[in-house]
Amino acid sequence: MPKIEGNEIRVGHVIEHKGRVWRVLKTEHVKPGKGGAYMQLELRDLFDGNKTNDRVRSAETLERVRLEQRPYQFLFADGDEYTFMDQDTFEQLTVTRDVIGDPAAFLTEGMQVEIEFYGETPLEVRLPESVTLTVTYAEPVVKGQTASASYKSADLENGVRVSVPPHIEEGQKVVVKTADGTYVEKVKD
Repeated sequence: MPKIEGNEIRVGHVIEHKGRVWRVLKTEHVKPGKGGAYMQLELRDLFDGNKTNDRVRSAETLERVRLEQRPYQFLFADGDEYTFMDQDTFEQLTVTRDVIGDPAAFLTEGMQVEIEFYGETPLEVRLPESVTLTVTYAEPVVKGQTASASYKSADLENGVRVSVPPHIEEGQKVVVKTADGTYVEKVKD
């Protein structure tokens, strides 16, 4: 594993520190009036999800961990377990909902995803940035609210409820972000 100095750490890096593997969420370079400069880091443990803040001296060296990303295809869900197939070896892998998080609601059969591994341990499942879904129910528009930027609730085919503009009606297809479930646009016919 390559070594990096404390002042080279950036957001998104994965480092080995104090016997654990961490993803860097925030960094701040601090130069106190007295003493040496250091990096203030906000870290998330990749195995249990715990967050911590830590200080690293600028001259201190840390191990930078390389994670492997592999393409997989979503096959099916069974309760809180989700089964994927490796695109190269056709081997199946089952992960729990904890690894996927909230975007699990947007998984559809045959969807191409990217799974991030540390060794042979799956750490994260990355879905496509957005998905196209059909609106199964849309609340009626309230008269007089069309002039302002108002939104109404709508249910999608996967059971997720999102806020959409007033012109969206039942049966139309919309594009939604998988990360947070926000409306992007109406699909053009």
